Amino acid sequence: MVTLRPSHTQPVALGELATQLGLPAPGSAVAVAGVTLDSRSVRPGDLYAALPGANVHGASFAAGAAAAGAVAILTDPTGAEVITGAGVDLPVLVVPDPRAVLGGLAARLYASPPAGLAMVGITGTNGKTTTAYLLDSALGALGQQVGLVGTVETRVGPTRVKSERTTPESTEVHALLAAMHEAGCATCVMEVSSHALTLHRVDGVVYDLAVFTNLSQDHLDHHGSMERYFQAKASLFTPERARHGIVCVDDQWGRRLAADAPIPVTTLAGGAEADADWRIIADPDDPAAFALTGTDATLDLRSALPGDFNRVNTALAALVLLQLGHDVDDVVAAVRTDPHVPGRMERVTPTGGGTAPLAVVDYAHTPEAVAAALAALRGHTAGSIVVVLGAGGDRDTTKRAAMGAAAAHGAALVIVTDDNPRSEEPAAIRAAVLAGARSADSTAQISEIPDRREAISAAVAEAIRRGPGSAVAVVGKGHESGQDIAGVVHPFDDRVELQAALDAWCGGGA
Repeated sequence: MVTLRPSHTQPVALGELATQLGLPAPGSAVAVAGVTLDSRSVRPGDLYAALPGANVHGASFAAGAAAAGAVAILTDPTGAEVITGAGVDLPVLVVPDPRAVLGGLAARLYASPPAGLAMVGITGTNGKTTTAYLLDSALGALGQQVGLVGTVETRVGPTRVKSERTTPESTEVHALLAAMHEAGCATCVMEVSSHALTLHRVDGVVYDLAVFTNLSQDHLDHHGSMERYFQAKASLFTPERARHGIVCVDDQWGRRLAADAPIPVTTLAGGAEADADWRIIADPDDPAAFALTGTDATLDLRSALPGDFNRVNTALAALVLLQLGHDVDDVVAAVRTDPHVPGRMERVTPTGGGTAPLAVVDYAHTPEAVAAALAALRGHTAGSIVVVLGAGGDRDTTKRAAMGAAAAHGAALVIVTDDNPRSEEPAAIRAAVLAGARSADSTAQISEIPDRREAISAAVAEAIRRGPGSAVAVVGKGHESGQDIAGVVHPFDDRVELQAALDAWCGGGA
């Protein structure tokens, strides 16, 4: 496990941290240099946060943390008993909910967020990653060093680390922000998940700009209802977490957020007829071109990625740049820079080039995202669309049928396969997706091929059989490089497999 931290920190007296928590100062005159909740990441001088887990309490690893150089422990009463029973001789700070105070402690230890680092937080069901990469690309074109935190990767200047989750734990977040400042980054662009907001992962961070893309069904296994899911997202748009908001008002949730947010909000609408501070006016002759029109300015922009939703993502990136103080002409030029967004409507071609069906990989894993991806692809092909999709196990089960229905409405052939079944029975997941696809009022053919590699190969073969203009969309996993089956992650990248299928069926591009 790789943890990015600043190379230098100013140690803080343990007594000062105890005072911050409202606890009496411990007898030990210990200085704390860092903090982590992962015993494997402990460095000498760290405070080890022993948190309760789903299966085991972090206090069970306190002895290992001490051996690695931890100088103190933060935990709850249950963890304190475990630590005492294990005979670990370190000062212990005990609070009822250590996760809830961890962000504040990390912010103090890493002096984070550092002055001079502009903070942009992007939230929403779909579009977070694309908008983040569009911003990263544009800021780079403007000559800035950018720090990036998101679903695909975490980046501090030239250093890249594959992300384990969309938004890291608070201990990692504040260490990253300090490391970004140390590396000379001017802006941090961070995807902020609803889990991060409810699980205290971004506590202690105040964003200069909070961005809302949209809200649709996802993560109800965690939140329980769309209302609680919305409230989690809306909590980013409060004075405790952000200074200004940029909100897309194309759905009811965005309109509600814009109306109720207690911070200043700039609104964006994807159509000319909507009521918003900024509106997108599409060019009828060029699907990539559009005007972003506000009260005092109009920006002539182009979307580097297909689909109406990517015009919105591009417009959001442009508005962030304007809010950060960049000149209109510079913003237009910067946004026109062609970004690479891993696994988001990412085109895949045969190794040797040549004639092949249009083929894309996309991370779409909600009903709305599946529908949008296929609609975007429809704008670039006159033939049949063949889609390969499944649904993830141990996640929101209520969206599976709707994903199948969305695929059947948008494609001529739907091949249902395995995604990341995780601990669930793969056949049961496929059955739910298949039921939704078959219940849709559509003429789509429905097929089931459990093995994802075989499904991708069959999709390419079928697109070729259906003739010129046909296309293949492999959706659900996007940038992921593994497939989780029964707790074992097997190497698997949709882009690699799709290219191999194109090579096989198109003669290696010949």
